[in-house]
Amino acid sequence: MKTLSIMIDGQQVPFQQGQTIIEAASAAGIYIPHLCYQPEFAPHGSCKVCAVKVNGRACSACTTPASEGQVVDNNSDEMNASRRSITQMLFVEGNHLCPSCEKSGDCELQALAYHLKMFDAHFPHLFPLREIDASHADIMLDRDRCIFCELCVRASRDVDQKNVFAISGRGIESELIVNSPSGTLHDSDLDVNDKAAHVCPVGAILIKRKAFDVPIGERTYDKKSIDGTELNKVENDRQN
Repeated sequence: MKTLSIMIDGQQVPFQQGQTIIEAASAAGIYIPHLCYQPEFAPHGSCKVCAVKVNGRACSACTTPASEGQVVDNNSDEMNASRRSITQMLFVEGNHLCPSCEKSGDCELQALAYHLKMFDAHFPHLFPLREIDASHADIMLDRDRCIFCELCVRASRDVDQKNVFAISGRGIESELIVNSPSGTLHDSDLDVNDKAAHVCPVGAILIKRKAFDVPIGERTYDKKSIDGTELNKVENDRQN
């Protein structure tokens, strides 16, 4: 039986029928930057960070099925510049103050910014005023850090079967809301062991009294880049 394959940055990558481009790439050890994609959930395509060019046309790698004959442009200056702009916009649309954030070192947005060599925010900061919800005994919600990836929405709906979270509004008026009588976490069904309480890629949903259980310097992205590369190799590549 013929092996199906696509080309990603000049490399032939096999795929199975039904796989998306990002699934085929991941299986082959090729990193396509992403934020809203997670393998255990249905693809959503909201963040656009995983955008690639397929036969010259831009599309989301997490939602586009792999197909024989595709030529995929992923790790190019053009695509990474586009991703860098998206990442910069995510930083200025919220309050992402990394030095004081307890998620630093474990934050996918921060790690992606390093990976994409983002050295400044470029755009003016919007400094949104979104409500912080600390009403739950074990969980805090800092809406200023939300990037609207909807991972918590999908986790609560598809895994926890609770529908605790949803996104309300459009554009800059978008806001993460809580499905409870008061609209706060206090009287919601959210439990500290729920998948939705642990899936946030940034610091929007935090477990209380756990911030520095793993100290700075020992966290996920203190040791390796988000693409899996050991940081000492990353530093050597930067110097060379």
